[in-house]
Amino acid sequence: MAKLIYVTNVSLDGYIEDDSGAFAWLPLDEEVFAFTTGLVRSVGTFLYGRRLYESMAVWETDPALAAQSGSMAGFADAWQAAEKVVYSTTLTEVSTAATRLERRFDPAAVRELKAAADRDLTIGGADLAAQAIRAGLVDECHLLVWPVAVGGGKPGLPTGVRTDLTLLDERRFGNGVLHLRYGVRGH
Repeated sequence: MAKLIYVTNVSLDGYIEDDSGAFAWLPLDEEVFAFTTGLVRSVGTFLYGRRLYESMAVWETDPALAAQSGSMAGFADAWQAAEKVVYSTTLTEVSTAATRLERRFDPAAVRELKAAADRDLTIGGADLAAQAIRAGLVDECHLLVWPVAVGGGKPGLPTGVRTDLTLLDERRFGNGVLHLRYGVRGH
């Protein structure tokens, strides 16, 4: 059975975006970007909320982005190779290939998807990930912790639910970013 992995960038104080909904505090860093590309290459399916999907779709819809560098082309190739499932009640269509639209998050359907998959799945978007965590579907959390405190915004992990984690791995980057890989206990 494949694992469902929550991968996200967070500020040191635990937010994925600041009070204004921005994440401009995430500067492009080649070392972190290459590491993230390595994570993406192993993924067979991305589960996205609408907002994250719309921000990530450019990796397929804007060829100029991949043309900027070899590492960006590598990320675009890896992103495009994976299947995508977008959960949205407002989108009427998707703009990328290998993508299907679902109107609601169905934990039973995700369990079936995990059981049938031969490659791991990731889930992205804090609200969607929170639903999966609450449903007991997430097997691992990969947090890229950036050395900035934004003081408020959207939390990277759900509030109101206890999740016991076991540290599986860590990596420090030259720019002060820390990758923390946690297993969710009970999985």
